[in-house]
Parts: sequence; C-alpha cells; structure tokens
Amino acid sequence: MIRLADGLIKLISMSEKFWRRMWRAGAGYGLIGWLGIASPLIGAAVPPAEKLLPPETLFVLSAPDWTRLMATLRQAPQARLWNDPAMKPFRTRLESKWTEEVVRPLERDLGIRFADYRALLQGQLTLAILPEDWLTKAGGDGAPGLVLLLDVRDQGELLAKNLATLRQRLAAAGKPIRTEKIRDVEFAVVHLTTNDIPATVRRLLPQKQEVHELGANPAGKPSATQLVLGQQGSLLILSTTTAAAEKVVARLSGAGSPTLAESAEFEAGRQALFRESPLFGWLNAKQLLELAVQSFGAGQNTAAPSPIPRPNLDKLMTITGLGGLKSLAFDYRDAGAGPLLGLFLNAPEATRNGLLKLLAVEAKDAAPPAFIPADVLKFARYRIAGQQVIATLEAALNELSPGTFNFLLKNANEAVRLDEPDYDLRKNIFENLGDDVITFQKPPQGKALADLEAAPTVVLIASPNADKLAASLKGLFIVALPQGGSPQVREYLGRKIYTVKLSGVVGGDAANALHYVANGGYVAFSSQAAALEDYLRSTDNQGLALRATAGFAAATEAVGGMGTGWLSYEDQRGTMRLTIDALTHAVAATNRSEFDAVFASLIPFAPPEAELKEWVDLSLLPDFNQIAKYYGFTVATGQASASGITFRYFVPTPAELRPPTSP
Repeated sequence: MIRLADGLIKLISMSEKFWRRMWRAGAGYGLIGWLGIASPLIGAAVPPAEKLLPPETLFVLSAPDWTRLMATLRQAPQARLWNDPAMKPFRTRLESKWTEEVVRPLERDLGIRFADYRALLQGQLTLAILPEDWLTKAGGDGAPGLVLLLDVRDQGELLAKNLATLRQRLAAAGKPIRTEKIRDVEFAVVHLTTNDIPATVRRLLPQKQEVHELGANPAGKPSATQLVLGQQGSLLILSTTTAAAEKVVARLSGAGSPTLAESAEFEAGRQALFRESPLFGWLNAKQLLELAVQSFGAGQNTAAPSPIPRPNLDKLMTITGLGGLKSLAFDYRDAGAGPLLGLFLNAPEATRNGLLKLLAVEAKDAAPPAFIPADVLKFARYRIAGQQVIATLEAALNELSPGTFNFLLKNANEAVRLDEPDYDLRKNIFENLGDDVITFQKPPQGKALADLEAAPTVVLIASPNADKLAASLKGLFIVALPQGGSPQVREYLGRKIYTVKLSGVVGGDAANALHYVANGGYVAFSSQAAALEDYLRSTDNQGLALRATAGFAAATEAVGGMGTGWLSYEDQRGTMRLTIDALTHAVAATNRSEFDAVFASLIPFAPPEAELKEWVDLSLLPDFNQIAKYYGFTVATGQASASGITFRYFVPTPAELRPPTSP
C-alpha cells in the first residue's frame, strides 16, 4: 500500500512542462486532432463530473480545474526537483528523446501540430468508464463505454476552428466520418480498427503474439471500435459509444436524469476525501466486481474448455472480503506543507469481513517506541490483535478446504508432544499473541542494488509472554517447513536467539535462515542474525529516537496523528540516496546485467525497453548532494471507522524548500 502511494505521488508530481509534453503527444491531443468535429458554441458553465455522469458509472478520474492542478503540482518537491538546473543534462536528454522519437513522428503520422492544441487544457478534465452493454450484448461482444470530457473554457472558438480543420484533413485522407445528432448536438462517429493506430504509438505498445483459438474469429482480423466526438459549448465530449455520449449531453442540457452525485457510494467517497481536491478518482467496486464475476462465469470457450478447474469466485469474494467493499476513492491535494494522497475503502463495518477486515486496525497508539532509532530507513507499526488475525486466516483456510487447519494443528501438536506432553499450539502461540506489530529497516552496509534489497529488517510481534511464545514457535515450523525444522539456540547478551533453517522452502538454500529472539514484550524476527544482535544492543541505547526527529510529530498530525493504529515512516532522503548511488554504480560497471534486470522489471514490455534505456541515461544524474534538499521523509496512516477504512500518505516539504519565516 505504501509503495503504491509513493509511486502515485512521484508520478503525478512530475513537472508541468514534462507532463504537458506527454499530453500533447498522447491520447488527449492525438484523439482530438485525429477525430475532430465541432458543434455550435453554447456559453454555459460546465457542471462537475459527478453531475455529468450517470449513477451506474464504474470509474471516474477527474481534475475539476486543470489550471489549479498544475499550480498544485508545481509546488510539489518532485516537480521542483525536475526543474532544478542540476537535473538539466538528464532532463534534456530524456525530453529530447521523447520529442525526437515520439512527438515529431506522431505529428507526422496524424498530420497535426500539437502546439495548436496547447491552449485547450484549461478547465475540467475527466475520464470515465460506463458499463453500457458489457455482458448483455448477444454473442458476448459487449464492452464498457469510455468517456473523456475536456472543458476548454474560453477557448471554445479555438477548439471549433482546429477541429473543423482536422475534419477536412481526415476527409482528404479518405477516412469516412458519419455525422449524427444527439439531442441536437452534432457528433462525429468514426469507425476504427487496430490498423488505424499510428505507427509511432503501435511501436511503443506491448507486442502480443497472435493466437487462433478454437471457435474464435480468424486470427489477424483487426478488431474494430468506434469513437464518438462532439463539442457542446466549451466542453469536448469523446466516447466509444453514442449511448455514453447521449448520457452526458442529457445531463449537460438539464434533462433531469439521475446523476453520479446522487449515488450514496460516490457521496461517501466525496465526504471522506475529495471535497475541493484538484484531482480525485472513484471506483464502483461493488458493481465492477459483480460484472467481473459474471464475465468470468460466462467467458469460457466451450469449443476448447480449459483443463484447469476454474476457481469459485463467490467463495474467493467471501474469503478476501471484497464482497463487502462498495466503492473505492482516492485524491491528491496540497496539504499546505506538502503533497497528500488519500485512499478510502467504502467498506462499512456491518458488512466488513474476510481478509479485508484485517485492514481495520484498532485506534490505538502507533507512535515509534523509544528504542526505534532516528537513523532507520523505514518504520511501520500496526495495532492489530494477533488472535483476530489467526481467526481470520483459519476461517479463510477452512472456507477453501474444510478441516485442513485443524488437521495441521493436530499434526504439529502430536510432533511436539513427543518431547513436551502438555504442548498446545493454540494456547502456547495463538492465545499468546498481542495486538502490536512493528517493522523497521536500517541502512545496508554495501552500495549495490542487491545490498539495498537486502537491507537489515526486523519484525516485532507483541506478546504478554514473549519468552514462552519464542520457545513455542517450533510447533509452527513443523507445519510450515518440509523438513520439520527444529530451531538451534544460542545465547547473546543474556537472551536466547533461535535460528531455523529455511533450506526446505521452495527457492531456498542452505544459507537462508530465520532468526528470532524474545525481548521487552516482543518476539523479534529477522533473516539476518546481525540485525537481531544490533536490535538487542539498541534497546538500551539512549541515542536520538525516531519520534524525536524534527518535523515528525507535525507531519503525523497532517495524516490523523499517532493514535490511528497504523503508522508508517520512510526516510526518503536516505532511501533515494542509496537507490541513486546503487543505480549509477550499476550502470557504470562493466557488467550491467544487474542494472538491466532492474530496468526490465520496471518496464514489462519489450519493444521500447531498449530505447528507453537510451533515453534514461543515469550517468547524467547529478551527485545526490546537489539534489538532496528535495527529499525529506514521508509518513502514512491507516484508520478505520464505521463507514470504511482511510489511508493517508503525506510528503512534507523539506525544510530547505520552505519559504523563510518572518522574524
């Protein structure tokens, strides 16, 4: 969850200049220029997205005011980093490659100039998905409807002029366009196939191997779709069906049709998160999951049935708890001292079950204990009852395979009782679990990417009797490890450190081991013995603690405080220093296999990978000390309420970037 939030923050906080270039060369301007047609202008204010879309909308992503969003993004530390003079060599190469290999070829393919459309990004920009005839159309050919809305505000005449010119170009190129009126608004309907995708775009897309399934259409036949494009007032309407376009036009003209704003699920997300947000998204999870279950049940090719048994999706929905999830909402905003990303799971307490229920932690103190030092790279604390976790996992396993959980427990008890007649795994372990889980990561010793991935990490599980819990864990290992591992025990600083070999685990080797020790009301686990020893030494250390870090307390208040039951922290400056140093070291090495492997994992499709490695020249990155001021730390919280579960992720603006305070 935290990695996802960090990735989203970095993605949407890139510089305005770079993202404007990408937009001008991408689907937005490309489709406008490719398919354009205009209708007479109607000078009326454009309603917000939720009042233009029907209540059955599956998904919406909206920037209510593009200009405001760009102003917000420009203040983000990541955007300011991108425009720093020290980044110019790296930035110039990447942007020049983008222009030379994407923008200009795409302009030639489409016969347009993206600069002609630069002024159109003004007001609302919304992308929505409607169910339309998905699963209801005969032959299984139905599909969701896609809608793109762009309010150009006072640039309506420019939009009309450009679209009319482009329509003439399309007609001259022999592309058939049908004109259709929807509630007195003129739309262009263009039928397209995959062969119509510009060569430049096709080169960047993943290349799929053609497969001819039994009972399917002949391979090689291009798939067809249609795009419906029109302009009403300052609003550009692009959709994949006339029905979807009609729904927007009806609400735009005030026909009195129900809107998404009247949906209780949408309102729950709006109230929880995105009132006045410059960017928000909402997903009708309940309806989407129901459609997915129907699609899965009806999608098997009867002419070539799969030999693999199909899973019971209804059972999986119960186990995961997704059946109780109504909707999902997220937003991005400037919290006044840095970017804030929010995520709300509309899962009411009354219907919350399965694994989803484990995200609803108790509202208890989640502050870093005094023994967590200030030099940690990452820290997280979850106040969740261990017995609740066990009960949930037991129910899930029994749902999948009734009786399996008790069978495993019985085998473990019988094996341990050969030496300890009174041993009972439920009493010794499950009933001895507390309500606190802590993880923290220290900086690695080396600078290679592999060292960074294997940074020393310790996991602490609270227990009312930690010594008994540690001594009893061998019962679990009898079940979990094929060789029925018996832990080895050694003394260190008066504490017993247990070590169990993991060589029997799939993919493991003789060097793999798990070490654990009882100390201070917790059982601490780590894959590195040195990390546990360091932990035992540091518990008596009176050095600077994480909770005393400058700005930490104020930052946590921005995400709900330290009493939410779920708190995490990352030293972004430390992790980015290590990451950049490791990547630049790897790219400079004679053997680049490690760097190439990491790069390939970030770009999971082959065609552009080789080219992008030429675009992203890490040797042009500045010394990290030149850009360190753009990185500080991040904090995140999770909090449960009767209406749902909310996560907040905050990136405080580093002190070096804040305006000076008045004396």
